Amino acid sequence: MSPIVLSLTSFVLAAGVFTLVPGLDTAFVLRSTTISGTRTGFCAALGITLGLFVWGASAAFGLTALLAASKLGFTIVKWAGAIYLFSVGIRLLLQPRGKATPGDALRGVTLSGWQSFRQGLTTNLLNPKVGIFFITFLPQFIPHGVNFVAFSLLLAGIQVLLTLSWFTLLILMTVRLGAFLSRPATVRILDRATGGIFMAFGLRLALERQG
Repeated sequence: MSPIVLSLTSFVLAAGVFTLVPGLDTAFVLRSTTISGTRTGFCAALGITLGLFVWGASAAFGLTALLAASKLGFTIVKWAGAIYLFSVGIRLLLQPRGKATPGDALRGVTLSGWQSFRQGLTTNLLNPKVGIFFITFLPQFIPHGVNFVAFSLLLAGIQVLLTLSWFTLLILMTVRLGAFLSRPATVRILDRATGGIFMAFGLRLALERQG
């Protein structure tokens, strides 16, 4: 097996494990699908994966390395992300929906596909740990003798495809469970659970140290 094939195989296995770990992105996609439908769920997934690719491309070109080295830059992005996540989370926790009406959203207003896409994208772009994850994770799977930037972009693209594939499966499963997930009690539980996850990740991000 050539070094390139071995590196790609190892990356797919490792990245697949990380993709399957439930987290903030998974919670947002599930809630978007449940509350506003399949189209909104896919828009949220596309926004999240675009954010992943932006960070991956930035890592390939060295921009996230600069962020990792800059204490001020890291702090600004970190606190912006933490405040954003915590504010959305506390709103969901304190004011959960009573029913899953198409168009309900995190703020209680109509959630269009574009708004869902933008929220998913913003959530990722305001998390500097995603970028630092890429600059520490990707180089481990880049073999000697290849173009660093091109291979890094390839790995970032693979990560995006894996994530999008997983979200697609989640969305399709959520659609099959639509009747159960649209119950008022289920919606309130889902809202509060999602809000708690957003707040937990916001707090975790606020407490993160550069390193």
